[in-house]
Amino acid sequence: MFELSNSILKIKVKPVGAELCEISSVKNNTQFMWDANPDVWGSFAPNLFPIIGALKDETYFYNGIKYSMPKHGFVRHSEDIKLIKETKNSLSFSLTYNEDLLKIYPFKFEYIITYTLNNNTLNINYTVKNKDNRTIYFSVGGHPAFKCPLYNEENYTDYNLVFETEETSKTHLLNMQTGLVKNETKPVFNTKNSIQLKPDLFKNDALIFKDLKSRKVALVNDLRGEILNITFKGFNYLGLWAKPNASYVCIEPWLGIADQENASQNITEKEGIIKLPENETFSANYSIQIHEHHLG
Repeated sequence: MFELSNSILKIKVKPVGAELCEISSVKNNTQFMWDANPDVWGSFAPNLFPIIGALKDETYFYNGIKYSMPKHGFVRHSEDIKLIKETKNSLSFSLTYNEDLLKIYPFKFEYIITYTLNNNTLNINYTVKNKDNRTIYFSVGGHPAFKCPLYNEENYTDYNLVFETEETSKTHLLNMQTGLVKNETKPVFNTKNSIQLKPDLFKNDALIFKDLKSRKVALVNDLRGEILNITFKGFNYLGLWAKPNASYVCIEPWLGIADQENASQNITEKEGIIKLPENETFSANYSIQIHEHHLG
């Protein structure tokens, strides 16, 4: 386990998948992340690369060759990702292509994730370097799960997700059997800029937004105010998810999305895919800020 702390926050990162598994207050030890109860959902904050969500038939094609890859890609379960740099306020991890990965993802790459603590904010930065002699194709994103309700005497319904600006966006519905995006949408905002958390909110799987105006969303308690917020300026998609009746909520900045039901399965045509030319580097980051009222 890797740890990083300042006078305000402490984080922990698992070696497997370089997965963030704790954000806590140094002063009062309040834990802000879900505990990954395996009887409910045994993850904390998987890192998603080189795809997000499900592929049609778990398959994609490149240059006419068929490849298979699990939902959300291979970084989340990788034991090959290694710590490459540690500073007073940051941890950087790297995964580079290898022969086994080339069998399921035929591109040469280096994937780097860096966690940086600044006061009460954790910044998560993704860097992808093209090590190939051609354009590479990928998606990247986060899947952090936050404890909700945060305090024992509260209910899930005491919480709202509040967006920084008024929204008209609707969720894009998923096929529950395949995990693919259907050509249907549904309104989910309770007010012009908020969604109330309810035990059955995710009964039809994740809420997926493609056209949000906001690039910041806060987890807000009716009585205690803002708990934390996520800023995701460089991300075109946002997912919200939890298991029904579970005591957490995932706020997921994405650069990419699951396949549409009618997807061609050609990775070069995949919705939301990033196309990175030879020798170039891509970077995107989002941040998690814990409100000072809950830090003791």
